[in-house]
Amino acid sequence: MRRKRVLPLAALLLCVPALGATTPAATSSPSDTSGPLRILLTNDDGYNAPGIRIMFDRLTAAGYDVTIVAPLTNQSGAGTRMMSASTVTVKHPEPRVWAVDGTPGDSVAFGLSEVFADRAPDLVVSGTNFGPNVAGLATHSGTVGGAIAALEQGVPAIAVSTGGLSAPVYQPTVNAMKPTSDFTVQLIDRLQDRAKSGRLLPAGIGLNVNHPVIGRDGTGTAQGTALTTQDPQPFLKADYTDNGDGTWKVNVNVASQPAEKRGDVEALSADKISVTPISPDWNSGPVDFAKTAALLSGLRL
Repeated sequence: MRRKRVLPLAALLLCVPALGATTPAATSSPSDTSGPLRILLTNDDGYNAPGIRIMFDRLTAAGYDVTIVAPLTNQSGAGTRMMSASTVTVKHPEPRVWAVDGTPGDSVAFGLSEVFADRAPDLVVSGTNFGPNVAGLATHSGTVGGAIAALEQGVPAIAVSTGGLSAPVYQPTVNAMKPTSDFTVQLIDRLQDRAKSGRLLPAGIGLNVNHPVIGRDGTGTAQGTALTTQDPQPFLKADYTDNGDGTWKVNVNVASQPAEKRGDVEALSADKISVTPISPDWNSGPVDFAKTAALLSGLRL
């Protein structure tokens, strides 16, 4: 049975649940991460995209308690945009699946305020995305934006993407989403094993994971895992041609530069899984890589 709900986005912005008087997600009591983790799963490709469904199946099979709260339609490139309308349409097409007619940030906001109104999830996973989110791509990514929305509310978050730096090929990338999901389970298992004070990650730190596509069919094994920084290069360049009628033709091209040492572009180009710590603000101070590296040490494919 399909259900449709329309709620004021102002209520979500203020974390005022519309379904009852409950504690906002950001101020809920810390979860006990020693048991089955409760995961809010989102993305920017849409709630029924292959990446999120493959991730849902794999996380569920691993014993996690997973609920999808994701955009109703494809929101690729939405970045951190959210709360752009006074109402939002929400569908509940099947158990454990909520489809929000908005951005990944809107989906996470609704999920934390309504679906997880009684108690915040232990983790938000955003992805797996179709295509990489490294360098400047990560800055504008809706997949990363969904993770940032969770971090802003104090909830640990991991953004996950699948793809190489060449033009995307559909089926090999979809095939590679399975090893991507397998790695994500290993990563979460490691974080849960090493969790302290009920948190899977240090406060204010998330992870941006990029898994390469290996082999012609996408089922090959990555060449290891690297803890990386986000390469500063913009990566994409738009060229405009005036059509003379008030419209402009737009061509967006890859304008790659030499990869920064120990950056995400370098790792992905070497067929390695890139794991980049991220934070939810625009300050230039360094993220605490030492704490993150300690949590991830010993992680293997």
